[in-house]
Amino acid sequence: MAPDPRPIAFFDSGVGGLPYLEAARPLLLGERFAYLADRGGFPYGTKTREQVRARVLEVVEAIRRRFDPKVLVIACNTASQAALEAVRKANPGLPVIGTVPAVKPAALRTRSGTIGVMATARAVEDPYLDELVARHAPGVRVLREAAQDLVSFVELRYPGSTEAERLAAVEGHARRLVELGADEIVLACTHFLHVAADIARAAGAGVEVVDSRDGVARRLASILAERALGAPEGSPGGGLFALTGPGPFEPGYAVFAARFGLEGPVALDLG
Repeated sequence: MAPDPRPIAFFDSGVGGLPYLEAARPLLLGERFAYLADRGGFPYGTKTREQVRARVLEVVEAIRRRFDPKVLVIACNTASQAALEAVRKANPGLPVIGTVPAVKPAALRTRSGTIGVMATARAVEDPYLDELVARHAPGVRVLREAAQDLVSFVELRYPGSTEAERLAAVEGHARRLVELGADEIVLACTHFLHVAADIARAAGAGVEVVDSRDGVARRLASILAERALGAPEGSPGGGLFALTGPGPFEPGYAVFAARFGLEGPVALDLG
């Protein structure tokens, strides 16, 4: 089978999925990437499951029209929980990878018997998380921390923030979990990966902060290999950062694009 020069698409409600793209790059040299932040639909964490599913299906359709990706990564926990199966059903010829909160490794590693899950307001209440906990954390006490305010902080304020501002944004959430006995904190919203080091600092020694980016990167590399979808030999790679919603774009998005080595931002029309 011939090499496939099409891009790999990553999709999130905003900038949260960028660390997932960053984790995949070293495993996929020469690949092209298209990253889409659904600025026009942000945030997902305050919407109903049905609203998120409808929005995700609309955006994925636009991604396929614009980029024709060979693989799609839904690098958003709320979107994955609400819409992953619907996206796969609507796009049978497209390999689709979702993000799953790292409850299993946290449950295996906890010493205190208590783990914390930080997520959006929508995700902490979703039945998907209930099922994940029942399957992978039986006998483990699982605390749930809705940190919807932190999503907006990362999306809108992170690029120009100071260390003190970042610590102030995460400290209340991290300390509540630690004071209730958690020694593992699962980042179940991709936005939180941008402030993972700040969360670890606020939580203190002896608390591990875990996420799923490495597992998603390995799964992506595996699918490309299994299906012979790798880029042509000698491909220079590269990536593009796209946004939904009307312009002009906030300056912070250009900062994110540059920080993660992507061209743009450019507009993606959902029409």
